Amino acid sequence: GPFPSSYPSNHPDPHLGAKSVRELYEKVGDTFGKYTVPILFDKQTKTIVSNEYAEIIQMLNSEFNHLAKYPNLDLAPKDLEDAMAEVDKWVYPDINNGVYRCGFAKSQKAYDKAIDELTEAFDKLEALLSKQRFVAGDQFTLSDIRLFVTLIRFDEVYIVYFKTNTRSVATSPALLNYCREIYQMPGVKETVNMAQIKYHYYCSHPDLNKYSIVPRGPDFERLLKMPHDRDNADAARKRKLSLESE
Repeated sequence: GPFPSSYPSNHPDPHLGAKSVRELYEKVGDTFGKYTVPILFDKQTKTIVSNEYAEIIQMLNSEFNHLAKYPNLDLAPKDLEDAMAEVDKWVYPDINNGVYRCGFAKSQKAYDKAIDELTEAFDKLEALLSKQRFVAGDQFTLSDIRLFVTLIRFDEVYIVYFKTNTRSVATSPALLNYCREIYQMPGVKETVNMAQIKYHYYCSHPDLNKYSIVPRGPDFERLLKMPHDRDNADAARKRKLSLESE
């Protein structure tokens, strides 16, 4: 498809001069598998350390504290390990990977199974986040980051492109409010480039979108910029729990 080779705000990799992910893999001689992201790259040894997101997110949380701006920030606290593992156990297959199972299904039966499981998980998340602030409890964790990166694409890409149109974040009050809070955390919105997200998806699969037409969409990011009331909702939940325990 006519995906631009670069955007005005994009620059080649500063260490090898690679202009694409494929070129980065080829420059370091790592050509035996798929050219995927994310990538954790060692600029001293000029090697790709990992391209497995579950490993990288854990490494970034704990292995580079000597370089971190906020070294005391721990997004995988020991006391929430079990809660995080429990939610990751169903969020990954039914939400993170669920959208791909819907989009790349090769039969109606496979699609129906995937969309049923995704819809059930979506409703489960809406109910969960109506009762607590984050997916593993009242603290923001790596599990929330893993979920957010799928939800941020859901309404603009997956509903149309991957046929996940049984639900939407925009019409799910708890999930929308949750996404607003995370999007408005310092440094997060700067990582969201919806134009490039959409061009990447809609122009990458000729079998799904032969002419690389990019739908205009509902401007979901506009909704994320509106105020959230998570502080008020959290306080109300705590007051309710306090009254119930008296």
